[in-house]
Amino acid sequence: MADTAPLRLHWWKAVPNFGDAINPLIVSHMSGRAVKHAGPKRAELFAIGSLLQVVRRAFVEPREGARLSVWGTGLLHAVNSRGFLDHIDIALVRGPITAALLGLEHTQFGDAGLLIDQALPFDGTRTDRIGIVPHHTLVDDPELLAFVASDPAYALIDPQGDAASVCQQIAGCAHVFASSLHGLIVADAYGVANTWITPKGQSRLKYHDYAASVGRSDMAAPMGLPDVPKAPKSSAITYADGIARCRAALCASFPSHLRAA
Repeated sequence: MADTAPLRLHWWKAVPNFGDAINPLIVSHMSGRAVKHAGPKRAELFAIGSLLQVVRRAFVEPREGARLSVWGTGLLHAVNSRGFLDHIDIALVRGPITAALLGLEHTQFGDAGLLIDQALPFDGTRTDRIGIVPHHTLVDDPELLAFVASDPAYALIDPQGDAASVCQQIAGCAHVFASSLHGLIVADAYGVANTWITPKGQSRLKYHDYAASVGRSDMAAPMGLPDVPKAPKSSAITYADGIARCRAALCASFPSHLRAA
């Protein structure tokens, strides 16, 4: 039965990071309900994030009551057991690599971050600036800071800032270069051309998983900072059909029992 009480959603919030903080914005938009943070074992839903390892640990055994729903979530690395899948409901996973590692024969995928433009429409004017969105662990990286300071064409977008503000800043760019996965995904959602740059110390599985979901062929390897151009040649997103396909899958697969009455 549909509900109107706050939806219990789990998202990662150990440190500020806009890619995780957009979870309640998107889920509230999709469900028509208020959203509150819940621990893994009490959550009704997992959405944005590489959090299926957390799901595996929390659901080794089935819980009493309603089953957890997973919508648009991914893996950070392979897991050594799949028994938890019997205790949860998977509406959609982020990408085909996640599905393959879990032994799921899915044909539709999507990261829920692709719906941010529906939850938070861009209300500004696009400029010619080049946005640099680092992974949240790299905000203070000396090489990054020196690079951004080297030319006024570059604008550092801090992923630890207010989530709505970060999204609006990304939406206003002519091009985004990001080591933050959701820097890339949010740019895709707003139709801003973007390029993957080296995510120092980060697993690359999640990036390839997302790229495969939308049919990106330009993410075999990230670009190094020294190679980032001051004037990117192309502003076209060549995989727009893949983005549209994932967005449609996300909208169609949102668990109906979690929508407002």
